[in-house]
Amino acid sequence: MSTSTTTSVPTAGDQHPAAGPGAAQVRRATGWYRLRVSRLEHVGERTVAISLDVPDRWADVFAHRAGQHVAVRHHRGGDELRRSYSLCLPHGASAGIRLVVKRLGADGFGDFATSTLSVGDHLELAPPSGDFRLAEASAAHHVLVAGGSGITPLLSMAVAALRSDPRCRVSLLYANRTAQSVLLADELADLKDAYADRFFVLHVLSRESQGSELLSGRIDVERLPGLLRLLGATPGDASHFYLCGPLGLVETVRTALARWGAAPGQVRFELFTTGGAPRTPQEEPLGRTGRITARLDGRTTEAVMFPEDRVLLDAVLRARPETPYSCRDGLCGGCRAKVTGGSVLMGRQYALGPAEISAGYTLTCRARPESDEVALDFDA
Repeated sequence: MSTSTTTSVPTAGDQHPAAGPGAAQVRRATGWYRLRVSRLEHVGERTVAISLDVPDRWADVFAHRAGQHVAVRHHRGGDELRRSYSLCLPHGASAGIRLVVKRLGADGFGDFATSTLSVGDHLELAPPSGDFRLAEASAAHHVLVAGGSGITPLLSMAVAALRSDPRCRVSLLYANRTAQSVLLADELADLKDAYADRFFVLHVLSRESQGSELLSGRIDVERLPGLLRLLGATPGDASHFYLCGPLGLVETVRTALARWGAAPGQVRFELFTTGGAPRTPQEEPLGRTGRITARLDGRTTEAVMFPEDRVLLDAVLRARPETPYSCRDGLCGGCRAKVTGGSVLMGRQYALGPAEISAGYTLTCRARPESDEVALDFDA
């Protein structure tokens, strides 16, 4: 899910990545592609790294930039599940597709991936999307703040920065519960060995003492300035900040950075979950009908809102099951469309910035009609 105070999606784990406000246009998925699983590797507690073969004919389709994510479609029984995961290069490789998936509970894709998926199986993926990216700045200090599975896009971004700019520095502040729950620990250690003078890592553990009060406990507004000093970051310097993790961590760090003196344009973020935020009144069933006209892939279709529908996407999917979406929680931006007729009211979301909203864009997974008729353009 990217820019000023920005980001993109995905992310590791059975969760959804999200783009932060100010995100540039999310690249539209153009269908589903069956890719073969070439390798499975356990990389942490209840976590598997899935490497996938990309045929030469689809190499351009799956060319991606560090920080982007893909939607994965999985059928279980009669239900279709879609989840977004950040793309992560296979360890030591300069190209390839790898997803890091964590099991968070029964019946999700993470449960299937860690218990049933085998080498030789196929997964259905949409093309890469998202605008969570490195700042275009040379000799910068890139400061990454990850929580749990949020390490996945940030590790890819760290590798990209270190390889492409020999004058940059990269610092990682990584929050986990215990040392055992640290994901991709071996890869982080190898990256530190390869770039010992330019890559720095601080692990903060909330449920395990490290002999340092600063490194033991949750990252909060009071603790963050001290951690930044350890990383050599100071307000007003050439540092750029990239945050990825659950909503609580990201919002806490954004608040702390603003108080510390970081300019909004220096901070980019991605969410992979809202942490069970309560549903707002605008997210309850609509209770009335309406007509939706949707343009997608050059074809226009009419759909009807039923009283039990909550959002525009519910109606559009009945008429056009191929309509792009992933998280359905206002995080990934996959269901983005432009309102070309009528008016809508959009609830809580984290993928669109003020410029996009002013230009008439909405997230159909979070938007409800204010008028009896609404026209949407998914191609815009």
